[in-house]
Amino acid sequence: MGQMTSERPGAGPSGRTDGRPVPYGRRIDLGRRGSTFVRELPGPEGAPTLLLLHGWCASGGLNWFRAYEPLAEHFRIIAPDLRGHGRGVRSQRVFRIADCADDCAALLTALDTGPVIAVGYSMGGPVAQQLWRRHRDLVAGLVLCATAGEFFTGRAARVAFRAGLFTLVAALRAGAVTRMPAGLPGVVVPGRSTAAWAADEFRRHDLRMLVEAGHSLSTYRAGTWLGEIDVPTTVVCTTADRGVPPDTQLALAGAIPQARVVSVDDGHMACMNEAFAAPLLRACTGVADRVR
Repeated sequence: MGQMTSERPGAGPSGRTDGRPVPYGRRIDLGRRGSTFVRELPGPEGAPTLLLLHGWCASGGLNWFRAYEPLAEHFRIIAPDLRGHGRGVRSQRVFRIADCADDCAALLTALDTGPVIAVGYSMGGPVAQQLWRRHRDLVAGLVLCATAGEFFTGRAARVAFRAGLFTLVAALRAGAVTRMPAGLPGVVVPGRSTAAWAADEFRRHDLRMLVEAGHSLSTYRAGTWLGEIDVPTTVVCTTADRGVPPDTQLALAGAIPQARVVSVDDGHMACMNEAFAAPLLRACTGVADRVR
């Protein structure tokens, strides 16, 4: 079991964003896997646990800051930074989705959570899928948001994505990607803007691992085993998504037995908008009710 150590309050992004609290985090030692960073909220006594898995180029703070407070009214929250992202695990190994899933399994074991509802956004979707496949005893349900079982079905799309990937990494390296999308007012800590906080989160990424994570996404294919998923599952489909087309998201729902769909009329950055919290909560409570 990993040794848990508390991070000094104020050492990382914390406080309030647009009236929403962003919980302090702490580092947790995962033994041979290294250490990772996790944000937590206790939720009501006896509440089910949500494992929140962020998207590519995001972090546990950036992806979920709109949702922490609404979700924590009903659930215990565990939101790690995935490997190579934010303050997540660092490794010389080539980035693999499966390793992210194994990191999460080690984290859940260290926290002694029992089975959780894994909530995956974009890249977090394949991580949640692999967590179920590789560690079925730790997964009670799935909520898969703005994601797919296969992201690219043609060579041209895959090549275009990789070209965009290297452009993004070059911008990150140059410090050009430091702004949040429009419409995100608020202060994270006194005297610091949301944009400054986001820039700090971006700078924490490991650029090599970020590139490898993008490549891993471009080649990800879940396969026919999606049809074996035997836990309650809801797919949150972002119907105006240009990053992960809605028909690809709906194909994921169609591949999972008895999966339900919650539609959100928004694009791939829906998680950055306050309106996303309500349908996400609806999806999570729906899965929790079916787990019981």
